[in-house]
Amino acid sequence: MKIIIADDHAVVRSGFMHILNFQHDMEVIGTAADGLEAYDLVAKLCPDLLLMDLSMPPGESGLIATGKITEDFPETKILILTMHDDEEYLFHVLKNGASGYVLKNAPDEELLAAIRIVYEGGTYIHPSMTTSLVREFVKKDSNSIETDPFKILSKREIEVLPLVAKGYGNKEIAEKLYISVKTVEAHKSKIMEKLQLKGRPELVEYALRKKFLNF
Repeated sequence: MKIIIADDHAVVRSGFMHILNFQHDMEVIGTAADGLEAYDLVAKLCPDLLLMDLSMPPGESGLIATGKITEDFPETKILILTMHDDEEYLFHVLKNGASGYVLKNAPDEELLAAIRIVYEGGTYIHPSMTTSLVREFVKKDSNSIETDPFKILSKREIEVLPLVAKGYGNKEIAEKLYISVKTVEAHKSKIMEKLQLKGRPELVEYALRKKFLNF
């Protein structure tokens, strides 16, 4: 199987490349340092599987890139590799199209098993996380749906929010996302309105609480 590794740390990419290339049925055909590079490599190389880090500052996050890649290149399976072991991350990476979720501190054997399961069309979730996932999917609490940013914000607004929270100006955000300053201002206004926030301090607090600063 042909695999691309996306992680913002070169030493991590090198380590995983060594592990995977040592397997008789795996070949790493490219590596990327953020979500944008991962998207471009998938478009160019058409891998069977993308091993994607979830948090890759300051570049595009794995969560945002996962949604774009699964929409444009559904034939490429995505396995998320991350340090975050809470149910909110688990739920949203799967909602964005990923086929699995492995913690970075997992043993090599678990990572390799997860890759093979996802490659064969299955979904890999660490056993300790399955209870949280089932609870999230069966929950009928309408209030949680209304306050979930991943359900009420657009994909572009989810990209803009962490950049605003990190202190980037409108011009910097516009350059990073290849949109106009006016468009950035419009997105910021919509974010504040949808999330019922009154100013940047509340937005930063919200971003910290919802872990948007990890994007």
